[in-house]
Parts: sequence; C-alpha cells; structure tokens
Amino acid sequence: MTALDDLKAEDVVSIDLHGKTTLADVMIIATGRSNVHVGAIAERVIKAFKDVQAAPRAEGLQAGDWVLIDGSDVIVHIFRPEVRQFYNLEKMWGVGRPGELRAG
Repeated sequence: MTALDDLKAEDVVSIDLHGKTTLADVMIIATGRSNVHVGAIAERVIKAFKDVQAAPRAEGLQAGDWVLIDGSDVIVHIFRPEVRQFYNLEKMWGVGRPGELRAG
C-alpha cells in the first residue's frame, strides 16, 4: 500500500478474499493516470515485494494498460482508468468502485 501511495496511485481498493477463494488472501486494485504512470506504479510495487519476499510474477508491464502482480498471498491489479472501468473487477468480487454509489 505504501508503494501505491508513494507514486500517487488513485482509487485504491483492498478486497479481503479470505473464504471467497484460495487464489490469494487480498486483492488490491488501483488506477494510474497513463500507461507510463501504471508502469511506474507497478515497478515500485514489484520492488516493494522484492524487499520483503521473493520477486512476484508480473504481467502486462510492456503495454501498461493493466499490470497484474502476483505476490502469492496478495494480488495487485493496476489499471488505466478506462481499462479498470471496462473490466470492473470490484463488481465481480461484490465491492463497489471508489465513488460509485451502490444500490441498497
């Protein structure tokens, strides 16, 4: 989370996956303003993982639209805004996007 804050990631959401899947314990979703910003955030998050454990697996670094970082117990998705809106992972896990009103 500190790495995301350091590089000004936007609309950061942490989703507790305990009891929902064995994929990971936590999923973090964040937005970068551009491909370059997404890549810079991803590089900082990867470095943060390397500082405390083995290097995570990462996909999508070259394109910069959506970077997936698999840190085993923690999965981090970093999107450009329009890509995040299109895939809407928060809805899949039953969580609203930041700033989105949920019907109640």
